[in-house]
Amino acid sequence: MIEIAGAFAVLVIGLLVAGLISNWVEKALSRSPRFEPTVANFLSNVVKYALWALVLVTVLAQFGVETTSILAALGGLALAVGLALQGTLSNVASGVMILVQKPFKVGEGITTGSVTGTVQQIGLFTTELKQFDGLFVMVPNSELWNQAIVNFNRHPIRRFELIVGIAYSDSMEQARKELLALAEADERVLEDPEPQAFVSSLDDSSVGIGLRVWCATSDYLTLTWDLTEAAKARFDQVGLSIPFPQREVIQRTA
Repeated sequence: MIEIAGAFAVLVIGLLVAGLISNWVEKALSRSPRFEPTVANFLSNVVKYALWALVLVTVLAQFGVETTSILAALGGLALAVGLALQGTLSNVASGVMILVQKPFKVGEGITTGSVTGTVQQIGLFTTELKQFDGLFVMVPNSELWNQAIVNFNRHPIRRFELIVGIAYSDSMEQARKELLALAEADERVLEDPEPQAFVSSLDDSSVGIGLRVWCATSDYLTLTWDLTEAAKARFDQVGLSIPFPQREVIQRTA
C-alpha cells in the first residue's frame, strides 16, 4: 500500500513539475527575439514529453519493474519512429531552423529554387507562399532550408541597373549625361550611393550605355518601369537612336 501511495505521489508531483518546467521554458523562449512562438511551443512540448517519460519510468521503478529494459524498448521505439518519419522530422528540423535563423519573415518576397513569391505563413512542416502572379504554393521546409534563399525585402535599399543601346554614330558622352539627368531628376533615386553612368558593352549593332542607381526597396519595381520608359522618351527627344540589330551580308558572284 505504501508503494502504491509513493508511486501515485511521484506520478502527481512529476506531472505537475513537468508542466511547470515546460511552461517556464515556453515563456523564457518567447521573451527571446530569436525564437518565434511556434518554436517556443514546440520545444516546450518536447521538454514536457521527455519529463513525462522520465516520470513514467520512475513510477514503474517504484513497483520493482526493471527500467533498463523499458529504456531500451523506448530507445528502439524512438529509433523506429524516427526512421519511419524521417522526411517529416527533416521538415520539422528545417522549420525550427527557419524560425530561429529567420532567413525570411511573413510578408517578405523570396526566391529559392524554382519558387518565387511572398511568404504567407511559416509552419513547422511547410511554408506557404503567394506567387507574384497570385498562385498559392506550399513548400516543404526541408526544400527551403537546403537551398540558397534570396530575400528581396531584407535590406532597406536596392540597386537598379539599366542598359540602353545607342548607335555607334551617337555620342556616348551625351547618352551618359542624359541618363544621369533622368536619375537626378527622380526623387526616388538616392544620392548616396550616387548614380553612375558608363559604357557597359560594345555590341554588334549598338553601344551599351549603363545606368546604376540605388533606391529604397519599396520603390524598386516602380522605379525600374519609370526609368526605362523615361530613357526611351528622352533619347527620342534628343535624337539618340536605339538601333535594331543589323547584320551585313556580302554576296559574291563567281
